[in-house]
Amino acid sequence: MRASVRKRACHRDLWAAAGAVALFVLAAVVGRVINRTVYGAEGILRLGWPPLYAWWLPHVGPGTPAAVAVAAAVVVYGPSTAQRLSWRVLVPGVWAAAMAWTWSLALVDGWGRGVAERLTTGLEYLQSVDDVHDVGAFLRDFTHHILVGSPGIWPAHVAGHPPGALLTFVGLDRIGLGGGAWAAVWCITVGSSLTAAVMVTVRALCGEELARRAASFLVLAPAAVWIGVSADGYFAGVAAWAVALLALAATRRTRMPRLAALGAGLLLGWAWYLSYGLTVLVVLGAAVLLLARSVRPLPYVLVGVLVWAAAFTSAGFWWLDGYSTLVERYYQGAAKVRPYSYFLWANLAAQVLTVGLATVAGLRRAAGPLWHAVRGMRREPPSGRGALAVLVVAGLCMMLLADVSGMSKAETERIWLSFAVWTLPASALLPRRVHSWWLVAQALLALLVNHLLLTGW
Repeated sequence: MRASVRKRACHRDLWAAAGAVALFVLAAVVGRVINRTVYGAEGILRLGWPPLYAWWLPHVGPGTPAAVAVAAAVVVYGPSTAQRLSWRVLVPGVWAAAMAWTWSLALVDGWGRGVAERLTTGLEYLQSVDDVHDVGAFLRDFTHHILVGSPGIWPAHVAGHPPGALLTFVGLDRIGLGGGAWAAVWCITVGSSLTAAVMVTVRALCGEELARRAASFLVLAPAAVWIGVSADGYFAGVAAWAVALLALAATRRTRMPRLAALGAGLLLGWAWYLSYGLTVLVVLGAAVLLLARSVRPLPYVLVGVLVWAAAFTSAGFWWLDGYSTLVERYYQGAAKVRPYSYFLWANLAAQVLTVGLATVAGLRRAAGPLWHAVRGMRREPPSGRGALAVLVVAGLCMMLLADVSGMSKAETERIWLSFAVWTLPASALLPRRVHSWWLVAQALLALLVNHLLLTGW
């Protein structure tokens, strides 16, 4: 009987994955039909290959052999190695493996197109680095260059984010690390570190065994296609470490919980000055505190956040003014023609390619533990699988909030990286005996995306 129950559960996993594939195919077909109506080659959706910001371009590159080799190594040796290594070695090892996977995927498009030139296009931050001569004057005047028609209008990505994003690349330039190549190195290094941050968080809240089981899936996440190279990968890394430090502080899994809480606040505050949308991280933060049954870190977190709020506000940039002006700018661009009714569900279809089919199957498995965790929460805080279910559903909730806001019409495979990565540990809920097969599915999906499409980021 037990074997038949396991078999039925595995069949349900496959059905969940098949449903996700069907959703993506439907979004692609409907998107092409919509695009044939008006507005030229990219249609009313302003996308070359909906629901993704990409173009059909089958190709190989110098990163192809490396990507296949990294994928094969992780599939064959990853799960057993994650069980065998000491924790202190495993965490940086996962980060290193994730960097190797991200770099190899980026280099499929070649050094120039895939790495060095990614952040130098007309929409990107590096276009405006030389325009920042005085940081104070830049912050005081920042919102005056957001709207279309403003003098010296910022490029789309600069206008679409708080000034912390551009200041990052200005800072790199000032210390001698200017240009697209160094910017790419920064984004990939910080972005791929989120794997280690998620590992730390899962161990603190759910137990080391589940963190170890998630390790290989974090390494081979298809999200690496967009971490390398986009600034949103950098944002996701910062946000992930803010959550990790909060989890350590709340569970007191560190010798200095107050310092960890302050660090969480500093990183969270900085994240909010990198991207307006990262304010929904409060959902994940609340889930962390709920699982730890502690609010002791909150005062220190608030101090850390207020440091950045005070610094930017006193220098002349008011966050709410920036956001309200951005909303107006957003609907001056493609958002005014992109239909909300399509992207409300197509955005979620795009996430199938970001998180992969193993994550979809894992989220299906999370339903049972989540129900038991919610039912027993009054008696005791969830642990193990129940805690993991709460954590990954919090990640899913952040995506849903961003979705219904209407401020995420398309390009969510990149924009939602900070949210999507928290669903990846759901793969740890899959039976260990089938981990290798699901890892093959994750790697194959990422390889197909990167070799068949030219992604925009």
